[in-house]
Amino acid sequence: MEKINTVGRRKSAIARVYLTEGTGKVTVNKKDVNTYFTVPMLQYKVFQPFNIIEQMGKYDVYANIDGGGISGQASALQLGIARALCKLNIEFRPPLKAQKMLTRDPREVERKKYGRSKARKRFQFSKR
Repeated sequence: MEKINTVGRRKSAIARVYLTEGTGKVTVNKKDVNTYFTVPMLQYKVFQPFNIIEQMGKYDVYANIDGGGISGQASALQLGIARALCKLNIEFRPPLKAQKMLTRDPREVERKKYGRSKARKRFQFSKR
């Protein structure tokens, strides 16, 4: 039984994903996925790659997620799972690619600049 290892990233979150054949158990940071991601939308996002290729409940996922917030972590895990499925079987690639599951979202937080309150926000201008 082979263990597939991939990495998914989103914002500042990094998910190290290990995929094996099994019963559909998903473990994130030694917790069940439904305990770790309590928001139903994020749970749906994590299982989306399996739903697209219609392989729900056939693979076990163990993931270590570090950094970022809960939304970024869910997206990082989604990308990691999609990449692992492509490594496992090349036939899974076209449907996942069509749904943009294999694209790393390049958007990052813009840094704060000096003389400003945030990255782009300026202090109120006073003419007099």
